[in-house]
Amino acid sequence: MSPSSTSSPPPNSFEFRCIACGRVSESAGQDFRCADCHDLLEISYARWKESKPNVLSLKIEWRNRRASHAAADLSGVWRFRELLPALDDDGSIITLREGNTPLYALPQSARLTGVRRLFAKHQGMNPTGSFKDVGMTVAATFARRAGFRWVACASTGNTSASMAAYAAHGGLRSLVLVPDGKISWSKLSQALDYGAVTCQLRTDFDGCLKLLQELVRRAPVYQLNSINPFRLEGQKTLAIELMEQLDWQPPDHIIVPGGNLGNSSAIGKALLEMLTIGLISRLPKLSVIQAEGANALVRTLRETDGKELVSVSPETRATAIRIGNPASWKKAIHVLRATGGACEQVSEIEIAQAKAEIGAEGIGCEPASAVTLAGLKKLIAQGFVKPDESVVLVLTGNLLKDPDYTIDFHRGDLLPNSSEANVLDHLRRPPIVLDATLDAVICTLEQAEKS
Repeated sequence: MSPSSTSSPPPNSFEFRCIACGRVSESAGQDFRCADCHDLLEISYARWKESKPNVLSLKIEWRNRRASHAAADLSGVWRFRELLPALDDDGSIITLREGNTPLYALPQSARLTGVRRLFAKHQGMNPTGSFKDVGMTVAATFARRAGFRWVACASTGNTSASMAAYAAHGGLRSLVLVPDGKISWSKLSQALDYGAVTCQLRTDFDGCLKLLQELVRRAPVYQLNSINPFRLEGQKTLAIELMEQLDWQPPDHIIVPGGNLGNSSAIGKALLEMLTIGLISRLPKLSVIQAEGANALVRTLRETDGKELVSVSPETRATAIRIGNPASWKKAIHVLRATGGACEQVSEIEIAQAKAEIGAEGIGCEPASAVTLAGLKKLIAQGFVKPDESVVLVLTGNLLKDPDYTIDFHRGDLLPNSSEANVLDHLRRPPIVLDATLDAVICTLEQAEKS
């Protein structure tokens, strides 16, 4: 699967390295696990140790590509291809112009939290509405390059939507395994529309992933979940693009939602690589926030000091992070410790409140994204984040990924059995049913003005 040998291999020629025992190989099996110890593999670039890329030339080249109309340059992922696995031909890329996502200032949330400089990197502005696209463009490209006809994933929704879109665009067939129930129909509808063979299994996400692992050992199907290291290579460009948007001046903190933990792993990998080759001069602290009902990483760190995974039975309305047995937990712990980051959990009430506060900025996100703002409040209260520090929240999905959550929130139906839900009342904006008269509308407008 690694590029063909040449007399002068490119600097981004790659190899697979085990995250546990360090074993290096030129190829990987379909489960993307080490042949010796069976832990996860990651992609490494050995030639960077011999000859670091010229960072000034890279920055100029990446900026100049913004004026290009080539497919690879229009992608906010492949524009940074010198830091991605080498391809023989840029024309083989499967791209939907992913990446190029905005960095928003959050002035109202900054005032609420007391942090002077608060931003949101909104990955929900990708083609299928989530951060999964920036990884899927790389993984799908290498799937087709390896000669596979079928790609497959286990998903809580976003991965399936992204995989199905990139498979369809690249002339591949896709198989989606999703848990029966507790999944956003808005996300599932995307996979259906993009032509995926969709199977709802009577199990949870972790059960779907386990079955997928067995499937790829018996059938010629290429796995596109986040244990696929090519996925994480694409996802790491979020951090590269963010640093470029900040003129290569790192923020003090980057805060990420924690589900299967591939995204936090990818962002951390990018930060460490950028520091190694000199693109940035210091590391931001990368922190991961989980829902209380799906807090496997939090419990793993608190109860075993990160030595053994503590699996949980996940339960949260934030469907994108309803995962109890995260595959990339070791990678996530590595980047947390390497960057000095924190790991926290937040309640359903705190998630709902934070989502509404982000929405009040005119910026919509799915509930899983809102754990970042909720977690920031806790990190400030603990003194981990200081008021004069700069913070970037990574918003992973679009508001329209889970509209039922938003409707239930504003109607007061989101947490009907919670005795604490009244703290959300001032944030609710339910539709107002009126008689079709001008006086009724004017009266409502006047009341809104007073409030």
